[in-house]
Amino acid sequence: MSTEAAPKVEEISEKTKEARDLILRNLQESLGVDKLTKQLETEGKVVHVYWGTATTGKPHIGYYVPMRKIADFLKAGLKVTILFADLHAYLDNMKSSWELLKFRVIYYECVIKAMLQSLDVPIEKLYFKKGTEYQLSREYTDDVLRLTTQVSQRDALRAGAEVVKQVESPLLSGLLYPLLQALDEQYLKVDGQFGGVDQRKIFILAEEQLPKLKLGKRWHLMNPMVPGLTGSKMSSSEEDSKIDILDPPERVRSKIMGATCSREQLDNGVLAFYNFVLFPIVSPEAIKISNQQFFDFDSLKQAYLDGKLDENALKTVLFDSLDNLLAKVRNTCDNDVVKEAKEKGYATAVETEKTPAPEDPTPSLSAEQQSWKSLIENGSEILSGAELDRALSTVSSSNPLHVMFVAHGKGKFHLGFVAPLLKIKALKEAGIPVKGTVLVSDIEAFLDNEKVAWGAVQARAVYYKEMFLSLIKQLKLEDVVKIQVAADHEKYFDKDYVLDFYKMASAVTRDETTTCEGSALSGNLVPLIYSLNGHIHRPDVLIIGNDSKNIAELSARLLRSFGYPAIAHIAIPTIPGCNGQKMSCSALDFLLDPLDTPKQTKTKIAKSFCESGNLDGNVAMQLAELVVFPLLNGTPLSIQRAPDNGGDISVKNYKELEHEFVTGTNNIQLHPADLKNSVVEAINGLFNGIRADFADKARLKLVADAFSTSKGKKK
Repeated sequence: MSTEAAPKVEEISEKTKEARDLILRNLQESLGVDKLTKQLETEGKVVHVYWGTATTGKPHIGYYVPMRKIADFLKAGLKVTILFADLHAYLDNMKSSWELLKFRVIYYECVIKAMLQSLDVPIEKLYFKKGTEYQLSREYTDDVLRLTTQVSQRDALRAGAEVVKQVESPLLSGLLYPLLQALDEQYLKVDGQFGGVDQRKIFILAEEQLPKLKLGKRWHLMNPMVPGLTGSKMSSSEEDSKIDILDPPERVRSKIMGATCSREQLDNGVLAFYNFVLFPIVSPEAIKISNQQFFDFDSLKQAYLDGKLDENALKTVLFDSLDNLLAKVRNTCDNDVVKEAKEKGYATAVETEKTPAPEDPTPSLSAEQQSWKSLIENGSEILSGAELDRALSTVSSSNPLHVMFVAHGKGKFHLGFVAPLLKIKALKEAGIPVKGTVLVSDIEAFLDNEKVAWGAVQARAVYYKEMFLSLIKQLKLEDVVKIQVAADHEKYFDKDYVLDFYKMASAVTRDETTTCEGSALSGNLVPLIYSLNGHIHRPDVLIIGNDSKNIAELSARLLRSFGYPAIAHIAIPTIPGCNGQKMSCSALDFLLDPLDTPKQTKTKIAKSFCESGNLDGNVAMQLAELVVFPLLNGTPLSIQRAPDNGGDISVKNYKELEHEFVTGTNNIQLHPADLKNSVVEAINGLFNGIRADFADKARLKLVADAFSTSKGKKK
């Protein structure tokens, strides 16, 4: 047994020492004993500890080991909360319905109370709590999200190594479980947690990570792992390794008499029960076997090793002792409440959660609808085309096509965000009945390596919303496109949303959800949030960049797997930054910020790659194709140049511009500097209106607030 030393400086009372010794006896390890001792010595303080169990299989006699310790806690005057982790049970491959789990919780509570009463323990300070009473709340979920940014995938995997099944690519839920267990300490308002030594790494994670979020540090008490009757860990899911608490006496006898109890293998359930259950019960009295008296486990074990105790005699006394306890439990539980709970809680669950909804037949599109589809596909790639066909088949002037784009405010607002709006504008100009939504969802920016500080999430959303409003005004799309902040939706992170979040985490692996750079576990949550936001808003089409098709495909699979319709996506080209790579919120030297001065915009574009006659990686030509000509919407692009360079020209479309740049009229190629000047003029023409909108101090303050570095609780 490994236990931290008690405080050496301050003397403690005999009463405190007795309580502490009772609390710590038979534990394998204890962390934070000094804090526990100080709490026990504090006048008027009722020390509070919790123990949790997932309500999956039926409680078995292995539960007597933690119950024996809980009995010690109660006798020592501690307040004890037993947590029924019904959310964890539900997410265990969705084997149980909520209806079954409701009755299982009743069954667990009745059986556990009866077990403690069989040990003659007062239970006035015993309390029960269901995980779903608080684990689906927004406040709890916020803390889960905050914690995931502090914990790496590797650390989360290591924390759950002893309690979560280890596979090459673990389920995302398996990485989240240790974090939830750590947070339970905060939300149960306990001073410490008790569990098996297999949970040591989870306890260490809690001690290391919760203080970083100002959520406190608790002490932790650990029981040794007790083997089952077959020599392996006693498990609710392994029938041969356990004896259910309400099993009849003949079954109990059969299991015990057939249990593994080799003298060469001391790690067996028979000896373990003497050590951790029977001796603590009878102490200071003796256990009598074959006319021999044993006052402690070590003497009994040695007698057995020396062959002075017969195996059958050892097992017979174990059965007699256990059956005496179990008879009390069976008698207490012999009532209609327990019988109903057992019958209804362990009926065969109908697995409806993972059954995909049957898809409607793909409709035939009219000639007009086919033409709309071709216009949508122009310059884009359609993903989940069947869903698009279904949406188009119902589109009319009174039921326009709903197109949505999700913006994550990871840094400075930039020109790249105009691309989806230009796509919507093009569809409108082509005569397609269309309405658009820009969904500003900045929680993903926090989850992606904290690119926005937690305390600034809402301020960042306001900044992005105002920038989009101004941009939409410049594009004359006010009657078509609206702005929605994700957090303002009534279903955003409500109980159903959070439950679906965990269900999705139980359906995908770590590798499938690794879409962000960096090692933080939070990055794996981004595809889940994206899918759920799409689900609660239900657009007909989502616009994404063509570098994010993997998220669109994952989203479709997740939604379908839980009976929700997938959402069609159109992938559009991304706008390059002045370094030739995708324009990024965080690459300040290369993004085009509408609030930059006209000179700054010109300087950035002037430095971009634009080799004469070369289209490969040519930033100015790409900006012309993806931004300038869509902005002009059929109006020719006027390019001023000196007479020696061929004089001013006007080009109607990108193809003509390409000809001028590569070949040129009369073999006079368009000079890169002249091309860049025309691109700068067009982009500054768009930006000037936004600059004017943000000229007042109130608007500029929105920008400053959006980039606060506060890491406190989101306001």
